[in-house]
Amino acid sequence: MVDSTFRTEKVQQSRVKDVDWDNLPFGKIFSDHMFVSDYKDGKWSDGEIIPFGHFTIHPASMVLHYGQAIFEGMKASKLEDGTPALLSPIEHAKRLNASARRLMMAEFPEDRFVEAVSQLVSLDRDWIPPAEGSALYLRPYMFSTDEFIGVRPSESYRFCIFTAPVGPYYAKPVRLVVEQNYVRAVPGGTGEAKAAGNYAASLRPAFEANQKGFDQVVWMGGPDMTEIQEVGTMNIFFVIDGEVITPATDGAILKGITRKNFITILRDQGYKVTERKILIDEIVEAYDAGKLEEMFGAGTAAVVSHVAELQYKDKLMVLPDVAERKVGPMLKKYIDGLRTGRVEDKFGWIVKL
Repeated sequence: MVDSTFRTEKVQQSRVKDVDWDNLPFGKIFSDHMFVSDYKDGKWSDGEIIPFGHFTIHPASMVLHYGQAIFEGMKASKLEDGTPALLSPIEHAKRLNASARRLMMAEFPEDRFVEAVSQLVSLDRDWIPPAEGSALYLRPYMFSTDEFIGVRPSESYRFCIFTAPVGPYYAKPVRLVVEQNYVRAVPGGTGEAKAAGNYAASLRPAFEANQKGFDQVVWMGGPDMTEIQEVGTMNIFFVIDGEVITPATDGAILKGITRKNFITILRDQGYKVTERKILIDEIVEAYDAGKLEEMFGAGTAAVVSHVAELQYKDKLMVLPDVAERKVGPMLKKYIDGLRTGRVEDKFGWIVKL
C-alpha cells in the first residue's frame, strides 16, 4: 500500500460490491474516488483524493470555447500475487506534459503525477477486476478553467484522474478503409499531442467508414495523401517479409507508449524494426507479392488490434488469419504477461504499489 501524501476524503460506502464483474462495458462504470488538483496564480494546489462526483463549471469556462483539453489513457492490473501494478506511468506523465506544452497549458510535475496515480489506484485497488485481461482503466486529464471568452491561453487549469474497471478486450480483427478525404493531423499541427479536439475531428470520418461497412480508417498524410500515419485512434504496425515497420513520428503522429514498448520488445527479441515514412503503394506491392504478413494497431485499450482487411480505392487486401500470425499475438501475450508478473520485467516498466 502506498502511503498517502495527499489529503484523502474516503467514501462512506463503497459501490464496488454492486459491480457485475462478468459484465464490464468499457468506460461506463467508475470507481469510488478521483484525484483533483487546480492550477492558479502560477502554481498547482497540493491536490486531494475525493469521492468520485460531478464538477461545477462556469458557462464561460475557456475549455468549452477554445478546447484547451488533454488526456492520457493508462491501465492498472494485479500481479499473480494480488499486488496492484502500473505499466510505464512515468512515460504517461511525460507525454501529458508534452501535450500541455503544445496547447500552452500548465505542466503538471511528473513525480506528483505518478504519486497521484499510485495513491488513487492503491486506495481503489478492490476495483481492479479479477479476470485475466481485465484492468482498471485510468484517465488522467487536464482542462482550462478561466472564466473568460477572449482568445488566449488560460491562466488556470484543473488536473484530474478517475478510474474505471474494464473487461478483457476481445475485439475481432477489424476491417479498415484508407481515408482519402479527411486528415487526422499534419506536421506542425496537434497530432503529436493527446488533445481532446483531435478525437472530436475523427468522429465524422469514422462514422462514414462505418456506413460503408468498415470498422475504422487508416489516416493518410503528405502532399498527395499517400503517407500512412495511424489507424483509428492507434499507432500502426506492418510485418513485411519478416521486418516490422511503423511510421516515424514526424510531428503528426502520436508518440504512443504501447508503440514505444512494442519497438523495445521486438528489438530485444531480434526482430528488425524500422521507423520510417511508409507509402500506401508500398503496402499494396507487398500484398501483391505475398509479403504482407501482418497489420495491427497498437494502443492502451486493446494493446493489439489485428487488421483482417484493408480497402484502398478499388482494391481489397485480405490479410492472413490471426492464427497464422506471430508478431502481433506475441506482443499481446508479452504485455499481458508483464501485467500479471508471468513475464520478467527486464526493462523496469512495472511499478508495484
